[in-house]
Amino acid sequence: MSPSVPGPRRAPARGGRAFAATWWGQAWVTALEGSTLDAGRLSRGRTYARKGMVGPATVTPGQIKAAVQGSQPRPYRSAVHLPVLTDTQWDTLLDAIVGRAGHIAALLDGEMPAELVDDARHAGVPLLPQPTELDPDCSCPDWGYPCKHAAALCYAIAATIDADPFVLFAMRGRGRDDVLTELRARRSVGRTVDAPRAPAGVHAAGAYAAWTALAEHDAGCPGLPDLPEPSAHTATLPVPPPSGSGLVGADLEQLMTDVSARATRLLSGDTTSLHLTQPQDAVRIAASGPGPEWFHHLVQNTGAHPVAFARLTRAWRHGGPTGITVAEQPHSPAPSAMTVARTALTTALTEMTEAPVRLRAWRNRLTLADHGIQLRLGPDARWYPYLQENDGEWWPAAPATTDPVAALTAIWQRTGT
Repeated sequence: MSPSVPGPRRAPARGGRAFAATWWGQAWVTALEGSTLDAGRLSRGRTYARKGMVGPATVTPGQIKAAVQGSQPRPYRSAVHLPVLTDTQWDTLLDAIVGRAGHIAALLDGEMPAELVDDARHAGVPLLPQPTELDPDCSCPDWGYPCKHAAALCYAIAATIDADPFVLFAMRGRGRDDVLTELRARRSVGRTVDAPRAPAGVHAAGAYAAWTALAEHDAGCPGLPDLPEPSAHTATLPVPPPSGSGLVGADLEQLMTDVSARATRLLSGDTTSLHLTQPQDAVRIAASGPGPEWFHHLVQNTGAHPVAFARLTRAWRHGGPTGITVAEQPHSPAPSAMTVARTALTTALTEMTEAPVRLRAWRNRLTLADHGIQLRLGPDARWYPYLQENDGEWWPAAPATTDPVAALTAIWQRTGT
């Protein structure tokens, strides 16, 4: 069933006032402003929005789009994408809503309960957007991320989100009618409001924080035994899954082994996989080489494009979670860092080619277009090498290094230059 979503509407101009009046509308604006360091484009986006240059907005699962009038006679097609929730995440969110009578009443009254957002977040369901989730897109030639037109759309739609929190639900994949239908169905089968519910479990980050606090407390208490040394092992089911359950023993054992390995790394102080989103965790599992069947199911269940998923899998292998960030999110580093790297690379390239080389800079990326090479500066101050493959896309090509010349050298020979 396709989600029912609000139809096109013109985002109201806001004059000189703030774009959002509610805390959830402000959370949307905060996510936008936290997604970029380009204050200039954000400022021009606010001006466009206040002048009413954003046309009627259309909300569909995973995106909101509108025509935005720029300096040219023909308006640009601007959009902002937001990941939709999986079916499992929707089940968790709907259970959280139906668990309290006040949640449903508040939503129908045009309010977003803060407790609902907190409960969902603790269960690993992001209802409000995070800065890393917003993905702007525009038909204009500006390479800004976001450009001023997409920024204007984000600011303008904040008032719509203020008035109707179901717009956020629609962007996450299900509109008002679908959500209310699901809630009625849950109540009719016995998931009554305010009835006791089975524990939803504890988010990994919360569990680790609690364990750390307990460990610090125990360290000051004599007589308590030391924690055992962590050790990875291959999990084995004591009995096979029940017939007709749809579960496969080998798959369950592989998941158990993965959980054990992650717990071992956490006990050793490695928290790199603690705060992953569900799509990022799917990439992490795929990068461990579980086999083509698992890869296919991970792609299918996350709704990702197979090629894009494969590219992120390679990014994880070369750089872990930071590698994914570098692959997906361009940013604007300190100009001095880019200048130093560009100078060093120009010197090295002159020696390697004995001819002028065109080195193009954009945000955190230095590109040798004639050689199909690109270096990206990550938030960890390391340089990530990329090669342009036959599909025209940039693919992670080697592990990152703090030296841009070393990153270039690691892939130079592979280009045949």
